[in-house]
Amino acid sequence: MTTSPATTGPTAFSAPDGGADQPIMLELVDEDGVTIGTAEKLSAHRAPGRLHRAFSVFLLDDRGRMLLQRRALGKYHSPGVWSNTCCGHPYPGEPPFAAAARRVGEELGAAPALMREAGTVRYNHRDPDSELVEQEYNHLFVGLVAGEPRPDPDEIAETAFVDPAELERMMGDRPFSVWFPTVLDAARPALRALVEGSGW
Repeated sequence: MTTSPATTGPTAFSAPDGGADQPIMLELVDEDGVTIGTAEKLSAHRAPGRLHRAFSVFLLDDRGRMLLQRRALGKYHSPGVWSNTCCGHPYPGEPPFAAAARRVGEELGAAPALMREAGTVRYNHRDPDSELVEQEYNHLFVGLVAGEPRPDPDEIAETAFVDPAELERMMGDRPFSVWFPTVLDAARPALRALVEGSGW
C-alpha cells in the first residue's frame, strides 16, 4: 500500500461556471442517459437523490492487479472507505471519458494507458452513514497504470494493488463504498478482456 502527495496542473474544467467559489454542478439525466438539466452536487445526493451522470474507472497494473483507493477521511461522502481506482462526476458538457482521465490525474497523479469504455450501469444506493443517495447513470472505464500512484491526500488516504483473491479478503473485513460491488460486477467483462488471465 502506498500513500504520497500528487501535484497536477489546472485543467479546462477546474473552475466551472467562472470561479473556484462557484458551486459544483452535475448533469441530471433520464433513464436513457440523456441530459435533462443540472443540479448542485450535494443537492443531487440528498434523499431521495436525483439521477445524474457519473463515471467509475478501474485501472490494472501489468500483473493484472487492480488499483484501489481508500477515500480520504475528510470527504463529506463515504469517507475512509475503499473503492475502485477513481470515480466522480463530469462537469455539465464534459465528455465522461475526458472527466475520467482528468480525475485520475488530479486524484492519483497518474495517466491511464489504453483506457477504454466498458459500458454503463444505473443504480440507486443509499450510504448508511451519511444518508446520502447515489442515483447514478455511471459510465465505466478500464485501463492500465504504470508505476506507483502519487495520490492527493485531500482525496485519497491510501492506495493498494490487489488481485481477485486479495480483494475478496479485503471485502470481508474492510469497509467499501456502497456502489463498489455494482460497478465492479458491471466492469468485470472489460477487465477480463484487458489483461488476459487476470482472473477478474
